[in-house]
Amino acid sequence: MRVTSLRLGDFRNYAEIALRFESSFVAFFGDNGAGKTNLLEALSLLSPGRGLRRATYGDMVRQGGSGGFFLRAAIVSNDTPSDIVSQIRPDPSGLGSRTVKIDETAARTSEELLDLLRVLWLTPAMDGLFTGPAGDRRRFLDRMVLAVDPAHGRRASDFERAMRSRNRLLTEGRLDDSWLSGLEAQMAELGVAMALARAEFVRMMEDMIHKAAADSPFPVARLELASGYEALELGGAAVDAEDEVRQRLRAARHVDRAAGRTREGAHRADLQVTHAEKAMPAALASTGEQKALLIGLVLAHARLTAAVSGLPPILLLDEVAAHLDPGRRAALFDLLGALGVQAFMTGTDASLFDALGDRAQMLKVSGGRVGPDAA
Repeated sequence: MRVTSLRLGDFRNYAEIALRFESSFVAFFGDNGAGKTNLLEALSLLSPGRGLRRATYGDMVRQGGSGGFFLRAAIVSNDTPSDIVSQIRPDPSGLGSRTVKIDETAARTSEELLDLLRVLWLTPAMDGLFTGPAGDRRRFLDRMVLAVDPAHGRRASDFERAMRSRNRLLTEGRLDDSWLSGLEAQMAELGVAMALARAEFVRMMEDMIHKAAADSPFPVARLELASGYEALELGGAAVDAEDEVRQRLRAARHVDRAAGRTREGAHRADLQVTHAEKAMPAALASTGEQKALLIGLVLAHARLTAAVSGLPPILLLDEVAAHLDPGRRAALFDLLGALGVQAFMTGTDASLFDALGDRAQMLKVSGGRVGPDAA
């Protein structure tokens, strides 16, 4: 699994740029604000969704440019080359939708990208994951699940759509039983499916973390899922869980109407992480320990993704080396090499990647230019 080239037009601070990648390790280095993270963001658009910043597409368009942007990437997946084009056409409203073509054929949805490659990332914005709101951890969990279960994204979006419709009917006082019952049946089926997929993923991650613990320089994390459904039995038949959820939703209509929201469901799930050796919630660990726990989780997820999908993922690691001591930094690079992934990394100084030696392609980023000697 490799990205071999990337071409951008009117994306962030890049008017037009074409890059070729010749290594499993690609390191972008340069001053803050030079555009290093913009390159990782472009690569993250080779997966479903709005990329690693979760920005609107209008925010990705270069100021003073055409009003749209495009990216073209050449990849090799299972020894088969493919060409991916992702584009936002100029739209005065700034709300343009993304189109994706794979080998010149329009994709019906961006989820088709998961047939070719899996893209995982770690960014400084994720450093507050353990201490931040549950919604951040839920999005982190769902993106991890999506990499091993491509249907999860569609289930989640359909669930959110049904829930919004139910909330709107309740808020407007339109208590038509047939409409509400239909939406609640859909929410029950999708919500239970989401809860089961998350639970199975957490179980597989726990197994993967345990297997890799002896060879990892990063602390071991223990994971526990709060499903969003209080005291709901998920170990039996799914149809029984769906029936119970449907009954709960029906009984909660008036309370949910007063609250202006659905108070229980898959949208309330949370991922609870513990520093296993210290038996300490990750939220109470030091900043350095939290960063190390997060790196360990991303590495375990990369192993699991490769094992389940057969596709060693592309890893995007933004400013990860700066937070590690030299020994742990070198160990991280060796682990990435052993995983067989392609890793794109950023840092302010080329010396952060010294432990890679000649394994890395070093690209300096400066003023919208990228290359070994960009100026």
